[in-house]
Amino acid sequence: ESRPFSGSQWFNPYEGVDSNDWHKANFQIQSEAWLGITDGRKNTNEMIDSIYGMLGYDVIPTSDYQKINRHGSERDTYIPVYEHGYGIWKNHHVMIGAKYVTWVDYPIFQNIHHKQHMVNILRPSAELIFIAHPKLRHGWKPEDMTWLTNYDGIEVLNGYRVSIEHWDAALSAGKNMRILANDDAHDITNRNELGNYFNVIHSRKLHGDSIVEAMRDGKSYGAYVHRIYDEPMDEKIEKALNLPKLTGVTLSGDTLFVSVNKQAKHFRFIGQEGALLDSVAYTNKAYYVLRESDTYVRTEIHFKNRTVYYLNPLIRYDGSDPWKHELATVDQGRTWLLRILGFATLIFILVNIYYLRRRIRKSA
Repeated sequence: ESRPFSGSQWFNPYEGVDSNDWHKANFQIQSEAWLGITDGRKNTNEMIDSIYGMLGYDVIPTSDYQKINRHGSERDTYIPVYEHGYGIWKNHHVMIGAKYVTWVDYPIFQNIHHKQHMVNILRPSAELIFIAHPKLRHGWKPEDMTWLTNYDGIEVLNGYRVSIEHWDAALSAGKNMRILANDDAHDITNRNELGNYFNVIHSRKLHGDSIVEAMRDGKSYGAYVHRIYDEPMDEKIEKALNLPKLTGVTLSGDTLFVSVNKQAKHFRFIGQEGALLDSVAYTNKAYYVLRESDTYVRTEIHFKNRTVYYLNPLIRYDGSDPWKHELATVDQGRTWLLRILGFATLIFILVNIYYLRRRIRKSA
């Protein structure tokens, strides 16, 4: 059963961060792979590096479908990544720090039990597992997130779908899931697909292992830069290189302070079930006094040019591991009953086909 966060203490993943050592990253972009069969056939690794480099990205792994792209593996910033899944409902996963490719999937249909089984199978194969674009084709329902366990976060911001309600559903159920934000660009010759969604990660070292560790610790946030249709590339680059900086997220007593280096249009503090707890307008520093009824508080920072930063939440906890959650377990009795009924049905169908064919032969 889902349980909201509880405890007498608050966990702040941003404790100790300041305006320095933030790194821009994208973990979803496809290149030409599998002889051009998959979407992304117009993108080369060199094009991806060049364009995202101009947009100020520090970490630019390529997430090909069912394939770990080894381009750039000689660099310190290299992180092995791929996009898992080939089902018709796009029940995909972003595998970060991938060790190997898993080919198991349920390609036709997935209920909540299939989805959990799939995550469990994937768990040993990567450092971090994120549910990809859950709202796309309604492959994942917000209700799913109240039950699913054993993964690390949700791709809340994606070039095809934004899935805020899925994130709040997981958080409201007491599952401390990290945010992920990616362009998921399939054609980088189309500048409308570029530089709109990305991650900003706080790491003292610009190294692949350090970046993954910082993401595991929740020291990152998702960003959206307003998409202006067919915006000239030079204007897009200028905007990308002059973004506001998050300068602090601190907890003093029962008061949360969040600050940026440029005036925000408003800060929004969001809590249980996605409810708006408070909003503070036209300032570069806002605070929120935590209440007894609050289980988690996440912050959105909206700027005048429609850029938005989505921070990982502060959560109530008892002082133990803030990322640990109770894992779903297999109901062995019901599982074997389902298997027995399934095999019995299959045998019944095969026996009837056999006798039907015998009758047809006799009557011929």
